[in-house]
Amino acid sequence: MKKLILGTALAIVFGAGPVMAEQLTVITAGDQNMVDYVNNYLGPMFEKENPGTTVRAVGTGPGDAGSQKIIERLEAQKQANKDKWDVDVAVVHEKAAGDLVKDGLLKKYRADIATGKFVTRENADMALGTDVKGYVMPMFNSQTAIAYNPALVKNPPQSYDELVKWVKANPKQFGYNGIKGGMSGVAFVVGWMYAYGGDAKTLENGPYKKGESADWSKALAALKTFNQNVTMTPGNAGTLDMLARGEIAMGPVWVDMFYTWQANGQIPPDLKLVLPAPGMPGQPMHYVIPAKAEHPKLAEKFIALATSPEVQANGIVKKFNWYPGIDATKVEAKLDPKTWNKLFTDIKPKELAEYGKPFPIKPYFDGILEAYEKQVAN
Repeated sequence: MKKLILGTALAIVFGAGPVMAEQLTVITAGDQNMVDYVNNYLGPMFEKENPGTTVRAVGTGPGDAGSQKIIERLEAQKQANKDKWDVDVAVVHEKAAGDLVKDGLLKKYRADIATGKFVTRENADMALGTDVKGYVMPMFNSQTAIAYNPALVKNPPQSYDELVKWVKANPKQFGYNGIKGGMSGVAFVVGWMYAYGGDAKTLENGPYKKGESADWSKALAALKTFNQNVTMTPGNAGTLDMLARGEIAMGPVWVDMFYTWQANGQIPPDLKLVLPAPGMPGQPMHYVIPAKAEHPKLAEKFIALATSPEVQANGIVKKFNWYPGIDATKVEAKLDPKTWNKLFTDIKPKELAEYGKPFPIKPYFDGILEAYEKQVAN
């Protein structure tokens, strides 16, 4: 039934006949809020700036499965040898961006738009080991960090080394969910491996070396010792709940989830964030243009608007509490001090650029999770 509904939705947008010359077609993975963002916010703004143009967006569903549907659609267009493809702009997850580049399904465009020079994060150049530089513009960046209660933690750890010492001195006051029940805990484990598991750049970008995991035993043994002094939480929400109730003093969280809960009064307003060195991972969503988009220049104009400081400020930051896809310092002037201070007082843009990391390439990522189960969880 879901497939039928999706197929019907796509048919409505793409139509049985030729697409109107000035209709920009956007297809996006992610939750319904991604579709609503384009149809209700970005689209009308773009149409106003470009009279006679209409913008239509349709979603393909959340998670990597949603991005996979976009890959399959573009692959089908390529195999059909069509001169023009019926998608002008796509919004995809990090992994899908790499696969689309490897399969020759995308146009290289970033250098051709004014906002391209505002990109500062490494994950806009390398997507889980695949070189995507020039092919993607980040829509936003999600990020994990350590939330803490300043009444209980006067001097929050600025690095994993400092955190290890703090946890030893304050047993059971740090909580995370291991690798079960939420990606905030997984992100903390990945950050641990970046700190202690060897060459972090190789884990992030490859090339994959089959025997690399043999060097992880010391890091994983240290993590098992570390875990003896922590509190295991039931998941992303569980960590925030325990922080709210004062059952723990620190724990890893998704930054946008943290601020949304804070805005809703679900956690105390005085809780703060720190991003410890050498960093923790997050994930972007990327704007891409198919290799044979029917309206490539119009697509470039749309993405330039979507990644402009004004839209990143009012759309991405204010609406969703996401970190901007472009350099945050370019967005600051477009935000009121209250909003800026909420998102960037604890973690400065420079820290975000330096310590905001991608997740490892897939073989290392899978290997880390498997090794954790075998050597740490048991």
